[in-house]
Amino acid sequence: MSQRYAIQEATPHGQLLSWNGRVLVHGDRGELEFLLAGDIRIVPCPPSLPPEDCMEIKFHPQFSHHRFPLVRSDYR
Repeated sequence: MSQRYAIQEATPHGQLLSWNGRVLVHGDRGELEFLLAGDIRIVPCPPSLPPEDCMEIKFHPQFSHHRFPLVRSDYR
């Protein structure tokens, strides 16, 4: 299984960002760092987090207009 990354609030006990009860994840840390800014951290998914409780960020409605894997020239 490949490494998955999640978005976490940048607070001492930050929660993982979720949508409809499912944690938003992505397999490429660099792409998350490229797309997202603000008071967040990109962290490896906890091993205890089951796949059925996760949702790939590309399926979130606010990211549906992005092509994955990202083509960075699309953002110039």
